[in-house]
Amino acid sequence: MLRINDEAPDFDALSTEGKINFHHWISNSWVLFFSHPKDFTPVCTTELGCMASISEEFKKRKCKLIGLSVDDVESHIEWTKDIEEINSVKVTYPIIADTDLKIAKLYNMLPAEESGSYKGRTPAHNATVRSIFIIDPNKKIRLMMTYPMTTGRNFDEILRVIDSIQLTSSHKVATPANWKNGDQVIISSAVGDDEAKNIFKNGWKTIKSYLRVVDQP
Repeated sequence: MLRINDEAPDFDALSTEGKINFHHWISNSWVLFFSHPKDFTPVCTTELGCMASISEEFKKRKCKLIGLSVDDVESHIEWTKDIEEINSVKVTYPIIADTDLKIAKLYNMLPAEESGSYKGRTPAHNATVRSIFIIDPNKKIRLMMTYPMTTGRNFDEILRVIDSIQLTSSHKVATPANWKNGDQVIISSAVGDDEAKNIFKNGWKTIKSYLRVVDQP
């Protein structure tokens, strides 16, 4: 069972951009790894189009995009044509072909004992293959989310989470409920007041002894 801060499992796979080794492909980037139960499904078609349309936002955050669907590369390529036509975008990120379900099992999106290949499977068989993993440059999993098939993913929220994780990875702060980039943040509970005085020169507001808010670093 994968947990937050576990190393993202490595794998070799075919994709719409050729063969890849996942860890080598990640290199020293942040990564958004997102999966789909099957090609030519309606909600996922809108999602992949949205990802393509806001790809520059991920580039600003030094975050690569990579998709996965339980079908073969040829099917992915045909599906990409629909995605680009419907959404008036160019898909510039790779989509992995998980024809033997190996990667879906590796990432706990399907039970390890699941048998067979992609052939003959419906989206309902692969319903749990609708996950998102945010992976940092050290190949550590920083977030995992799985959505139901009928609910399109909110990529504004995913960008918000990436902003939060990147900020809190480099500063001794946490982000409160509904935080957006630029809002005030919380001083980490691991930082005592004496240490905080050296870090946050302009001071902070103490709401409770355990809740101190400060302008975003």
